[in-house]
Amino acid sequence: MMGAHHAMTGAAAWIAVTATAGHGLGLFPVSPAGTITGALLCAGAALLADADHGSATISRSVPVLGRLVTGGISRASGGHRHGLHGLLAVLCVWLLATGLDRLSWQSPWAEKPIDVGVAAASAAAIAFAGYALGLAQGSWPIAWLIGLVGAAGITVFTPERSDWFIVCITLGYGVHLAGDLLTTGGLPLFWPWVPRPPRAWRKVPVLRHVWTSGGYLALPVLGNAGSVREWALLIPVTLYVGYGMLFAALAEVGVDLAAILH
Repeated sequence: MMGAHHAMTGAAAWIAVTATAGHGLGLFPVSPAGTITGALLCAGAALLADADHGSATISRSVPVLGRLVTGGISRASGGHRHGLHGLLAVLCVWLLATGLDRLSWQSPWAEKPIDVGVAAASAAAIAFAGYALGLAQGSWPIAWLIGLVGAAGITVFTPERSDWFIVCITLGYGVHLAGDLLTTGGLPLFWPWVPRPPRAWRKVPVLRHVWTSGGYLALPVLGNAGSVREWALLIPVTLYVGYGMLFAALAEVGVDLAAILH
C-alpha cells in the first residue's frame, strides 16, 4: 500500500475507534479535540513500519540523517517487509509507546508535568503524516512545522484517557500491516519464523497467493500496491476521514453537525 494511503487509513481507524457520534464505534471514546489530534498522530504511526524502506516517506524526513537511520533499521530488520512487518514488531511498538508515554518533565513554569516523550513522538509522526498526505506541499520544513504545531496541540489538549497515546501509536502501526496484508506482497506475520508452504500448496491457483512460496501471508484483494482497487478503496476512506474531522472540529466549537444534517 502507498504511503499516503497508509496514513489515510490510519486516520480513519482512529476516527472509527474513538468517535461516538454515529460515525464511529466508540470503543475508545475521546473528546473532539482528541479525535482530531489523534487522527493526525495515528496517520503518522501508520507510516512507521516503512522505516525499513530506503525510499519511503520517513527515510526522506531529514536530509542525510533520515536515510542513514532508515538504512540501519532496514539492515537490522532484514530489509523491507521483514522484521518491521510482523506481529512481533507490533508488540515492540506497544512497548516503545508505553515507555515514551511515561517520559515527563516538570517545568517550573507549568502546573503539571509535560509529557516530553509523547510530544517528541507526536511531532515526528504528525510531520510524517503531513508530508505523506500532501499537507506540507512537498516541503519537509513545513511538515516539521505542522508536526510541532500538532505536538503543541496534543500537549495542550491531551485526551482524557491516560493510555490514548499507546493505543493511537499501536493502532496506526497495526493498520499499516493490515493494509499491506491486503496486497499481493503479503507479510511475514510470524517473523522471524517464516514457514514456507509445501510444494503441493504452491500449485493451487488461489491458495498459493494466500501463503506464498516465500512464506508470506496475504489476502490480496487489493492486488499490487498502488493498484486501481487500492485507489478506489481510498475514495470512501478519505471521505470518511474528512467527515469525521469536520464533525469533530465543529463539535469542539459547540456545533452539532448531525443535528444540522437531520
